[in-house]
Amino acid sequence: MNSPSSRRQFIKKSGLALTAFALPIPFQTTLNGTDMNTTKLMDTIVIGGSYSGLAAAMALGRALKQVIVIDSGKPCNAQTSFSHNFLTQDGKKPSEIAALGRQQVLQYPTVKLVNGLAIQGKKTKKGFEITLETGETFEALQLIFATGIKDNMPNIEGFADCWGISAIHCPYCHGYEVRHTKTGILGNGEFGFEWAKMIANWTSDLTLYTNGKSTLTDEQQAKLKAHHIGIVETEILKLNHVKGHMEQIVFTDGTQAPLTALYAPRPFVQHCPIPESLGCELTEDGYIKVNAAQETSVVGVYASGDNTTRMRTVANAVATGTAAGMSASKKLILEQF
Repeated sequence: MNSPSSRRQFIKKSGLALTAFALPIPFQTTLNGTDMNTTKLMDTIVIGGSYSGLAAAMALGRALKQVIVIDSGKPCNAQTSFSHNFLTQDGKKPSEIAALGRQQVLQYPTVKLVNGLAIQGKKTKKGFEITLETGETFEALQLIFATGIKDNMPNIEGFADCWGISAIHCPYCHGYEVRHTKTGILGNGEFGFEWAKMIANWTSDLTLYTNGKSTLTDEQQAKLKAHHIGIVETEILKLNHVKGHMEQIVFTDGTQAPLTALYAPRPFVQHCPIPESLGCELTEDGYIKVNAAQETSVVGVYASGDNTTRMRTVANAVATGTAAGMSASKKLILEQF
């Protein structure tokens, strides 16, 4: 076991030098399911090894709990170039933040990372059992789902390639970088109107693309016109881009217009179906319902990160993951006293 001083030294060095991202993760802490005893009852299984899951695992590891983090390696922000509004990490690549997070979390000897996709979960006499796509199973007293959500892409050529780069969902994540540029909003009716009011803060060159007949009220149209916000009803065919960076929006009538960024919040589904299969309730918006301690409606099951909230930021994912890990460990500590 590493001493507390050596761990602090590692964390300090990692935080100061980005070259730490290139350091290899110790083999004994990164496993395939077949590399470890899958019959051992763990304290907690964390499904999802991105920011929120890693934060949960760190809190549990610091509480001396036996933890397995199962990660499929497919974060929902995989295409996003840079992370913002995360103090001390502003402007860093999400992949770099996650890599450093893994290295720091895996310094805690009771935390193990398993590379794999969880496909099934069930309640057992002792707790819960999770099955991977490979057939391996793991059992624990508790579960934490930090599995994110899956955005549904519209039928617009090039949109998926631009998603997270120039087709964006959040002005607080991306707005500053595209401020004062030709910007669009994909939306209609009350939804589109409210987004136009918001995004007008970042640019005066703004157009609302309804992608079909407008459902705006006369009052809403007049309000947008008064703020010099254009309204285009022509259906969208495709987005011309270079490596995800938008250049033009092309319409079905053959016309096109220059465009740098398009705000387009998307409908979504839960990335992982296991919480629902265990009986976890969802909110009306489709998020996993949790309380202030990140507990779901199923005793012993927690959730954190993007699968629980509209606040889709790395900072919030880390915060809710930490809360879930602390809550889960506290419950175990008090129950086992």
